[in-house]
Amino acid sequence: MEHQILRHIITEQHRVIKNAVIFPRDYEFDPKANYVLVGLRRAGKSTLLYKIARDLVKNGVDWSQIIYVNFEDERLNGFSLADFDDILGVAGELTDKEPYIFLDEVQNIDGWEKFARRLADQKYRVYITGSNAKMLEWNIVERLGARYFIKTIYPYNFNEFLTAKGIDHTTNELYDTLLSGRIVRGAADYLSHGGLPETLIYSDHRDYLESIYQKILLGDIIARNDIRNQEAFRLLINKIAETIMHDVSYRNLAKSIRSVLNKKVSTETVINYISFAKSAFLLFDVKDYVSKFTDKNTTPKYYFIDNGILNLFLLNKASVLLENLVAIALYEKYQDHLFYLKSSKTKIDIDFYLPEKKTAIQVAFSVSDHAYEREVGNLVRLTKNDDSIERFIIVTSEEEKTIEEDGVKVEVMPLYKLLLDDLVAFDITDKK
Repeated sequence: MEHQILRHIITEQHRVIKNAVIFPRDYEFDPKANYVLVGLRRAGKSTLLYKIARDLVKNGVDWSQIIYVNFEDERLNGFSLADFDDILGVAGELTDKEPYIFLDEVQNIDGWEKFARRLADQKYRVYITGSNAKMLEWNIVERLGARYFIKTIYPYNFNEFLTAKGIDHTTNELYDTLLSGRIVRGAADYLSHGGLPETLIYSDHRDYLESIYQKILLGDIIARNDIRNQEAFRLLINKIAETIMHDVSYRNLAKSIRSVLNKKVSTETVINYISFAKSAFLLFDVKDYVSKFTDKNTTPKYYFIDNGILNLFLLNKASVLLENLVAIALYEKYQDHLFYLKSSKTKIDIDFYLPEKKTAIQVAFSVSDHAYEREVGNLVRLTKNDDSIERFIIVTSEEEKTIEEDGVKVEVMPLYKLLLDDLVAFDITDKK
């Protein structure tokens, strides 16, 4: 790799970092640690690196010490493992002080983890990003050892979303009619368009989200995993969008795809395809707390990591978007400690269960008529089978009240209040 090209790339990146518009995020980084940031494409990983770089400069580091290489730069086509050492060579040409190494979207280069480990062993401060979980395969994590903290970066949560839109949302604003109205409108926007940071820039949200989805689909999943039956994969993602709010088995998904394509699609293929989608951070799953181990892993509920992308597949499905957004907020904070509850024996069907928080949550666009019986009835039946639960919540689009039923106190709260509730909202230390 010619040093002159690397020097141009690093120097030009300084200008990009200086000019970037950066909104506060609910993440904090230990200044003495090395990090690998992973997550969905365009979720804001690079911008977080910009923030780290600017903070270093603010605290006395010279710009010449910021060695930032974006591996999606076309001038790096052909860059290989053997070229990594040139980055240190250029760093030595630019500064005689300690360099800070930023490797953005480094998963494009095979063997990157070997260089990353050497940097850490040589006591460099290093920050790395990547857009797929192949970066986190067991052998790569093993090679990195304890030298790096792995941090998953998500699209904006609601707090970050409101901050980026300039909407005040402290406790006082929630009790001011005018200001709370802005928060409610913000929640409606967030529900429909999701939290990818650049959706706040573009007026045509759908076109932008469609372009991002296609890049994830074609670049991060199909091309990277050499998927030959693209039609089956695209249909699978569509079918999963149709199952939001419901548990579904691999076998039924495979059967559904076969019925449409009239081609053989095995259950094993579906398992692999879903694994690829999860590795690209497009999907996540929530498992049943009470089912057997085999059923937990073969019959989960699937959700999209961003509502804006999910909305590409829907037509007038506000209730689906509502549950998906609640799932995102809970999953981001609780990960594998989030479950659903379903039992045909006890006739219990609970949308979300947090055993550590002793909390059961139902999601309904409105609590009225038949919805009342389903949502409240399920919570009441749950108390007869589990007396350890202390908090019962029904998340709605707009309704807010308290329901007392058969000795059970149920909080009915609108979406925006759930998203700002301590149960979901992040303390900055949560994301260290």
